[in-house]
Amino acid sequence: MIMPSWSQPTLAIVLAGLLLGSTAVLADEPPAQIAAKAKICAGCHGEQGVPIQKVIPVIWGQNAGYLFYQLRDFKSGARKNDLMSPIAANLDQADLLPLAQYFSKLKWPNLAQPPAPDDVAKKAQAAAASIGCPGCHLAYFQGDGTTARLAGQNHDYLIKTMTDFRDGTRGNNPGMSDLMKATSPDDLAALAQYLAGLQIDAYLNQGQ
Repeated sequence: MIMPSWSQPTLAIVLAGLLLGSTAVLADEPPAQIAAKAKICAGCHGEQGVPIQKVIPVIWGQNAGYLFYQLRDFKSGARKNDLMSPIAANLDQADLLPLAQYFSKLKWPNLAQPPAPDDVAKKAQAAAASIGCPGCHLAYFQGDGTTARLAGQNHDYLIKTMTDFRDGTRGNNPGMSDLMKATSPDDLAALAQYLAGLQIDAYLNQGQ
């Protein structure tokens, strides 16, 4: 993400410091109070982390830095959504990081989306390699820090988001827009189907 008045490296350093200092943040605002503020999110994102519509993203278990950036961008207007924009506008700036951390610690739900057929998976993997998706989203598309987890995300949300980046409807990450413009609609469809069907939690839980 790009901030108007901060360089990307500087912002990343500051955010890393905030995340490392999360204990102090949570000490100022008890978890129960954060959970109470998060209840409004369940109306769309689901009581158990399963969104009520397929165009709504999973946020349970999503990476904290990414959630923080999106809340920040909804609040500032850099990212627009008829439902999220007014909700974020009413949040205090101090709410954003604790809320992001709260949701990041919940368990990613299994949406029971089927794995992509082999031909679709191969097409998607080739498309992902051609534009360097694993470079940011990592080998299993689990993301990290300020980069989103894509594996197991709602299919309809994935295709909508990639299309929105491609046509400029979503404008809070110009780099993603450039990559999506370089990807054909057929490849985007394959990527959405492939990513939605990826079940990676057994891998992520190894060694825990």
